[in-house]
Amino acid sequence: MRAGGPRRPLAAVLTAVLVLGLAACGGKGESSTAAGTVDGLPITHFESGLKSDAPTPDLQVENVSDDEADKLATATIADVEAYWGEQLPNDFGVQFEPVKSLLSYESDGPNQENGCGDTKKNVNAFYCGADDSVAWDRSVLLPTMIQQFGPLSVVTVLAHEFGHAVQYRIKDQTGISKSTPTIVKEQQADCFAGGYYRWVAEGKSKYFNVSTGEGLNSALSSLFLVRDSAGTSATDQQAHGTAFDRIFAFQLGFEKGPKDCAALNMDNIKPRLTERPFDKGDKTEGDTKITDDSVAVLKESLDSAFQGANVPGPEITDGGGSCPSGAATPPASYCASDNSVSIDLSSLAALGKPVDTEAEWNGEDSGGHGDFAAFSEIASRYTLGIQKGVGASIDNANAGLRTACLVGAWAAVASTSGKLRLSAGDLDEAISDLLRPDSLVAADVNGKRVDAGFTRVEAMRTGYLQGSTPCTQQYG
Repeated sequence: MRAGGPRRPLAAVLTAVLVLGLAACGGKGESSTAAGTVDGLPITHFESGLKSDAPTPDLQVENVSDDEADKLATATIADVEAYWGEQLPNDFGVQFEPVKSLLSYESDGPNQENGCGDTKKNVNAFYCGADDSVAWDRSVLLPTMIQQFGPLSVVTVLAHEFGHAVQYRIKDQTGISKSTPTIVKEQQADCFAGGYYRWVAEGKSKYFNVSTGEGLNSALSSLFLVRDSAGTSATDQQAHGTAFDRIFAFQLGFEKGPKDCAALNMDNIKPRLTERPFDKGDKTEGDTKITDDSVAVLKESLDSAFQGANVPGPEITDGGGSCPSGAATPPASYCASDNSVSIDLSSLAALGKPVDTEAEWNGEDSGGHGDFAAFSEIASRYTLGIQKGVGASIDNANAGLRTACLVGAWAAVASTSGKLRLSAGDLDEAISDLLRPDSLVAADVNGKRVDAGFTRVEAMRTGYLQGSTPCTQQYG
């Protein structure tokens, strides 16, 4: 985040709906969006990956080996072909045709070639339209992803690449042409991958099992890893999207299916894309240190955003993250007894250090998730005070999701108003925090977290894109 200019009036709809919606949803009632589901599917916890009884794929792969990466990649191609063998005729009236060739290569080994050229030093996985092929690097890319996020990371990457093969097959029905911006093509491919994952999660795959808890978390974390660098423009010819943008598209496919994916175009994605260059005045490129001073500015931002609730906003104090009475959820806790947020400033400062992208790729934990991750943790506890003030329960099954949604609604306000402004990449820092197993952003006052990262991210995204209305309607 960065320091902004003069404060401007906030959108009245945020504060008005916040008051009316939350005041009407006190008690222990549940909303129509159950915290225990992922888009209607139960939240499940089991080991995800290749089934022990999966068949041997009947595929010809050039230069294939018998290592784990190739086994997973080959099974993925066989599985996505089975999926699209059903979906293309049903959804688009097109008979499915397998890709013409498959190539496994070592980016640090002997050079291979396909219709798109040499593979030497190409740490990548890609669809090549020139010869209708899919290729993947089994020596660096896939092992790195397996090490960090497990076997489903391979499935996620190749399901995305096969999405480009689908675009090639249904052509006009996607609206894709030579002039189509890259970001549109990539959003469609991420969305197609999400549609395939829904099919797997419903138990229809012969090759893979995926739990809606840790399994989908792995898929989302894989997309986070391959996000564009903060400050990239959505108009860049190589733009694939921020983690926020990519996960949105994946979740759209999971929830709506391939037809909605094919309908994505620049007109309907531009209003919600978050990928943009750093502002000219953002000299620190969004890296604000978590200090007493920056927390004070955060307090001003939160007070302003929620002033329409007409309830006192919690004070924020450096009390080590503990509460004299009531539950403590360090590094930040909402203390209902005196309507305060107790924070452990030093721990939050460590969490808020800039993301070390090189460490990410090496599978190392640098500890830093960015300033917005730390600010979001504090904001989540602050919103619990606002919710309590207007009579909403803060310890029921949906309190965590409502909290994440309200953090998203605040972030949307902070993107344009106040002294504290969102910078390029801030929302990705929030995604990074939400996918952590100990994140507070989607936790109730006792620190009980919503099990599924998919649902946590969806709740925050909903608040950011739609404001506070669905926070109370869906997560009452």
